[in-house]
Amino acid sequence: MTKLSVNVNKIATIRNSRGGNVPNLVKAAQDIEEFGAQGITIHPRPDERHITYQDARDLKKVVTTEFNIEGNPIPKFIELVLEVKPTQVTLVPDGVDAITSNEGWDTIKHKDFLKEVIQIFKNNGIRTSIFVDPDPKMVEGAALTGTDRIELYTESYAIAYENGNKEGVLPFVEAAKLAHELGLGINAGHDLSLNNIQFFKESVPHLLEVSIGHALISESLYLGLENVVNMYLNKLK
Repeated sequence: MTKLSVNVNKIATIRNSRGGNVPNLVKAAQDIEEFGAQGITIHPRPDERHITYQDARDLKKVVTTEFNIEGNPIPKFIELVLEVKPTQVTLVPDGVDAITSNEGWDTIKHKDFLKEVIQIFKNNGIRTSIFVDPDPKMVEGAALTGTDRIELYTESYAIAYENGNKEGVLPFVEAAKLAHELGLGINAGHDLSLNNIQFFKESVPHLLEVSIGHALISESLYLGLENVVNMYLNKLK
């Protein structure tokens, strides 16, 4: 079964819009685990506009499943990850002013930098993953950095699927096959939803984990958080 890691950024966004601690992010993460999710993902940004660095520290104390921290490995982020020591760190090349992640790493251009950062995390017992587009060259480049896994950036698949083009999954199938041959684990995330997740799971081989936040929280407004988590788990079996 592919693991479901729930990104709780949007819960933090709602909390921060009013100040205070409603909804309670830590309690929500604990509930999501109780509902059956196998992981919690956060993506703190330098301006802390949703997840704060303190949230990362607080969640580390209570998360009992897999804890995944995503972000651009600037010095402040690296320090946080080394302090918190999550199960996994996912490196994402997002700019400071990015609304959301919008591209994967150029693993060839940034190979030396990624290799250096990944070694730091691995020396501290933290599993590493690199956010990449479904491009064979980028997958091959990722393998040369020493990373444990890649996370396939799935926005193009989601757009194609919504437009009725199921062939949009083919680059991801090929990227996953290549990654597996190169000894890399395969994660995926971005714009995956209840509508498109099952076809992606059935099509893409060796898929270990998906990270889903925006769609899952949005769907929960209508269907309820516990119900939606279990709907995803059923589609990922």
